[in-house]
Order: sequence, then structure tokens, then C-alpha cells
Amino acid sequence: MRLFERFGFFLRISRSHGIARRYFVVNGFDGAFTMLGLCTGFQVSGDVSPTVVIRACLGAAIALAMSGSTSAYLSEWAERRRWLAGLEEAMVSDLSASSHGSAARLVPVFIAAVNGLAPLSISVVIIGPLWLARAGLPLPLAPLPMAIATAFVCIFGLGIFLGRIGGTFWLWSGLRTVLIAMATVALILLVEA
Repeated sequence: MRLFERFGFFLRISRSHGIARRYFVVNGFDGAFTMLGLCTGFQVSGDVSPTVVIRACLGAAIALAMSGSTSAYLSEWAERRRWLAGLEEAMVSDLSASSHGSAARLVPVFIAAVNGLAPLSISVVIIGPLWLARAGLPLPLAPLPMAIATAFVCIFGLGIFLGRIGGTFWLWSGLRTVLIAMATVALILLVEA
């Protein structure tokens, strides 16, 4: 069985698909909103070097990734151990060498990876315009406004994803998350004023 097929199988038998999806969305939003907040704060602060912005945003993204992956691994490891212990008690046998035992060991690793990579990857996409500007590539907007616009696009995309999961109209779901992002920016501007 290939690696992805094995992980799919383990997710199915442990019923963890929904957990991985939720972790992706929740931590994806964490990454997007953190980058939106940082970029908005730097934008209203005045003349800030793109290098400083990139380093601050990357530092926050790495911290989010480490926090997300370690917290998910520890909590999922405990939940999967409990799940396996319950199965072993019901079956009155040791399942550590079974597919269920493998799932109890590997699903926490997969979920931790999803939980850590979601905010990191979305953060890297959002600060991408800053790297492009530093490399001398022309952008339709200044680097920070472009990063802020990219954050809004990412947040809209996560909203669409939630709409598809929940079976609701994709546009409304995307717009709802954009409204939340706009309220976040408004609060940041209010605090800065």
C-alpha cells in the first residue's frame, strides 16, 4: 500500500478526516489573520523596511507552525491512545500490531503536520509579495498593501472551503470571512488611532 493510501486508510478507520480538516481551517485562519494583523500594523506604522516585515512575519509564522504541530501531536496522541485502549478493552486483545495500532501511532503525526503546515504555508503565500518586491519584481500595489490584499484572498478562499464543507453557498461563506477580516482591520486601525 502506498504512503498516501495508507494514511487515507488510517484516517478512515480512526474517523479522523474531519479532525484534520478542522485543524487545517482553524490554523489556516490563525496564519492568515496573524499575517493580516502584522501587515496592517506595519502599514499604519509608516516607513518600515520590507526585510523587517518579512522577518517579523516569518518569525510569527514559524511560531504558529511549531505551536500548532506540537499541540496537535500531543493532544491527538493522547486521544488516539485512549481510542485504542477502548478498542482493546472491547476486543479483549492487544491491538498494537494491528492497523488500528498503526493508526493510533501515525494519525497524530499526520494531524500535527496539517496543523503546523496550514498556518506556515498560508503565511508564506501572504508575505510572498514582500519577497517579490525585494527581488525587484513589479507588483500592482505597494508590497504591504499587496500582502494585505493577498491575506484577504486567502481568507476568502478558506471561507469558500468552509462553505463547500458545510454545503452552503460558496460566495456567501467567502464573503462572511472577508467581513470578519475587514472588522479585524478596522479594530487594528481603531487601536492605532
